[in-house]
Amino acid sequence: MPSSNDWINNPLGVVEEMFVQSNSNPEWEAKVLEYFKGKLKEKQAYSWIPSLNDVPLHYLKPNSLVKFRCLVQDMFDPEFYMGVYETIDPSTKAKVLRFGKYKDVTECGVDLNSRNTVTAERQTFYCVPIPGETIWEAFLNHSHTYARSSQARVVPSTSYIPSRQKRSYEEDDEMDTQPQKQREPHTGGSPQLHANGDSKRQETEAPSGQTTSPSNASSPLDLNFPLPGERGPACLVKVYEDLDSFKLNDMLEVYGILSVNPLLSVLSSLLDPTESMETPEEQRAHDPPASLVPRLHMLHARPLQHNNPLLCMFIYVVSSFMVEMASVRAEFLAYLTHILLGDGLAAEYLLLHLISSVYARRDVLPLGKFTLNLSGCPPNSSFTESLHQVIQELVPCTYRLSMTLHNMNSLRLVPRKDYVANRLVSGALQLARNTSLVLDETRLEQGQLDASGVQNITALGNLISWQKVDYDFNYHQMEFPCNINVFVTSEGRSLLPSDCQVPLQPQVTPPNLEEYLSTVHKAQLTSQINKFRVYLSVAQTLDYSISDEVTKAVEDDFVDMRKDDPQSVSAEDLHRMLVVARLLSLSLGQTSLSREGWMRAKHIDMLRRTRSQPQTTVNGNEP
Repeated sequence: MPSSNDWINNPLGVVEEMFVQSNSNPEWEAKVLEYFKGKLKEKQAYSWIPSLNDVPLHYLKPNSLVKFRCLVQDMFDPEFYMGVYETIDPSTKAKVLRFGKYKDVTECGVDLNSRNTVTAERQTFYCVPIPGETIWEAFLNHSHTYARSSQARVVPSTSYIPSRQKRSYEEDDEMDTQPQKQREPHTGGSPQLHANGDSKRQETEAPSGQTTSPSNASSPLDLNFPLPGERGPACLVKVYEDLDSFKLNDMLEVYGILSVNPLLSVLSSLLDPTESMETPEEQRAHDPPASLVPRLHMLHARPLQHNNPLLCMFIYVVSSFMVEMASVRAEFLAYLTHILLGDGLAAEYLLLHLISSVYARRDVLPLGKFTLNLSGCPPNSSFTESLHQVIQELVPCTYRLSMTLHNMNSLRLVPRKDYVANRLVSGALQLARNTSLVLDETRLEQGQLDASGVQNITALGNLISWQKVDYDFNYHQMEFPCNINVFVTSEGRSLLPSDCQVPLQPQVTPPNLEEYLSTVHKAQLTSQINKFRVYLSVAQTLDYSISDEVTKAVEDDFVDMRKDDPQSVSAEDLHRMLVVARLLSLSLGQTSLSREGWMRAKHIDMLRRTRSQPQTTVNGNEP
């Protein structure tokens, strides 16, 4: 069997050895997957493998095993490739059986008339780094990978230089294709280049009336990141098994064979545009230079329910951390109280919001969501921005959307289908599960929303109410469920709907708000902040139930509350209090509701409603 280092440094060699030993037995493919999955189960094996997220592409060895923490941004049409084929040696005429799996380009001298050729199918996912990934999350993933083993310290590739990563698509295409213009096509027994894949088209025509003007796909360096200003590699992931188990917007850690073969650009230049089934825009979007968008042939993918590295790396064991939940909660609540200028009630609700998550759907109703509107925030100040910086230090993924008139009218929030390039153009609401989305309404200003602005406001309302985003497919919309924690800061009551509105009542008025918040945050030790980070992720993943006894007690209590004044407590109020009671229980590490938990939920809801009464309603969206 291969040596212990071969499976990382030379995985194709491992695959080839198994293929040769199989004697054309189809079971070799299953044995390959079993071998690599077994290797990945070894202790600390995950940390031995270099990451595309952390290491520049030109420092990674081509055809080595790498990992990529990513979001599935788009799913291209399936394609055919030569799974098994024969080559003919031009001098000896000897035939050799070869495999095409996990490769982009076949060997030279392919016998196209061989009866041993096996055509297979694979699918390509366009994957991007997880949107809104915070600095601490990326740093911990990076430091953990390189602290564990020297195998991750890969030797820089001699085939690629750093400047290649900075070239635009046009420059890369020009340099790769220019020599080909001086060559005649190969004929006869000369070596041949074969792209190991053929597009299988499905619904790629634009609807009638769609213009064929140049699409966004032709823009230089358009890596289609959902959020503006995002950096990092995009990657074309080739998927061979369990195609139906993956969905758009899945969060994955992919382990696969890195391919940055420059022949891919050469082959694209040799194709006759008049004979291709793809438009130039589609070719550009689906086959970008491998030096900019590398290919990754999947061997294994690990679905990520969360991307908190402190839990993913098993630094904290969930079972042992449960004992500390109540004490960590008290410390975290005190910290949030200082951040919110001494307002303990607002801090309690912010804590509950941060651990909320959609855990189920009943018909169209998402259960578990808890959108919080913190009103009374100082207008024309950096309070929301500073508060978001604190949230950035606590959660793995977050994004702050400043709701200025310009942003609402100009930003693309909803992804849309580009039929010319046959790809999904990303939008700012194409986010990973449990991303914290902070909407800064304090930046609202007078002015007129155009059609795009109205659509964006509607999209935000649908996201908050139904936890879904309606992707734009030109003449129809397609619903995509999501799980995004929305936190709205506003001066008055929010114009957007929310599950709970809490007016901020500061108990301290620091002369310099930014300096005050910075001092409060710096006073926390890194070890304490790490505990808060683990606390939030653990609380989100706990199971929860309500016993029949407590259910009966809640029902009786609801009837009693409505006896004196039926209008005082509605069914919506009961639903909100049950959500709060659930989050209160989980925040204490309790997986079932107790009578004490229900009474506590009633109490803080009463305090909140009492505080909210003096405020007037803007549009009736708030309880």
